[in-house]
Amino acid sequence: MKPVLVTGASGFLGWHVARVAIERGCAVRALVRPGSRVEELPVETVTGDLRDPASLQRAAAGCGIVFHVAGDYRLWARNPRELYDSNVEGTRNLLEAARAAGVERVVYTSTVGAIGIPPEGLGDETTPVSLTDMTGDYKRSKFLAEQVALEFARSGLDIVIANPTAPMGDHDFKPTPTGQIVLDFLNGALPAYIDTGLNVVDARDAAEGHWLACQRGRSGERYILGSENLTLAEILRQLAAITKRSPPRVRLPYFLAWCAGASGTAWASLSGSPPRVSLEAVRLAKKKMWVTHAKATRELGYQPGPAAQALAHAVEWFTGRRGQS
Repeated sequence: MKPVLVTGASGFLGWHVARVAIERGCAVRALVRPGSRVEELPVETVTGDLRDPASLQRAAAGCGIVFHVAGDYRLWARNPRELYDSNVEGTRNLLEAARAAGVERVVYTSTVGAIGIPPEGLGDETTPVSLTDMTGDYKRSKFLAEQVALEFARSGLDIVIANPTAPMGDHDFKPTPTGQIVLDFLNGALPAYIDTGLNVVDARDAAEGHWLACQRGRSGERYILGSENLTLAEILRQLAAITKRSPPRVRLPYFLAWCAGASGTAWASLSGSPPRVSLEAVRLAKKKMWVTHAKATRELGYQPGPAAQALAHAVEWFTGRRGQS
């Protein structure tokens, strides 16, 4: 059996995708950046970078399947061009390497941020959306990267697109912006909340959805991999129930959140240090990212667990990491 290449396996969702592939009996090759490693998993590592086509050609050589999970997931960057170089051009570089290597199938990890959200109701894979609907450089770069993947699909590359929602759970090493919500709650650093909404999914379920997309997905199709639509207040109440703590009760007006994001982002531009809360994060929070994963259930057999499961896994993980430090 040819090895499976997973990009981003040293990160959160990519780690889970690599784990699922290993559990299915696959030999996994992981593309890692210099200085990175894949914790706990028995993988072959290849050092490279999405911006280095030669390294991607070495990584893809001899592989049968590619899971392209890696991406630059930052809601603030001093140089936004870096997001486009990694997410857009990096995706193009990897897909070109996969095609040249004769890879049988690619699963590309996009984001729920590239899904259209109607004024009322839930977004799905058919909801109209365009680049002008994207808020901030991260979402714009991922939307453009998804368009690159669709271009390759139209030109004959067998590629399926996964659109995970807000993954939470264990092995969130960095952590991701969504994992930071859990960590901030545990650290007592969330005195207030804003009126926003996320679709929360356990990273384990999202990874399983990637495997199902590889096995059963239709080339050129997008599949939302989510679970439960919750307001931020509901997420915090669930965290409170899990940890036996009190949730924050102060709802912060959007205007005050915008001011905090604007001032923090302005200082970050001067200092070079990421803001505690970026203006882009506040702008993203203005829209509830609520969607349905009905298509993935119908076509892939995707059956995710509840959000409480994801939050419990995240609490256990972050608590354990703090105990080890």
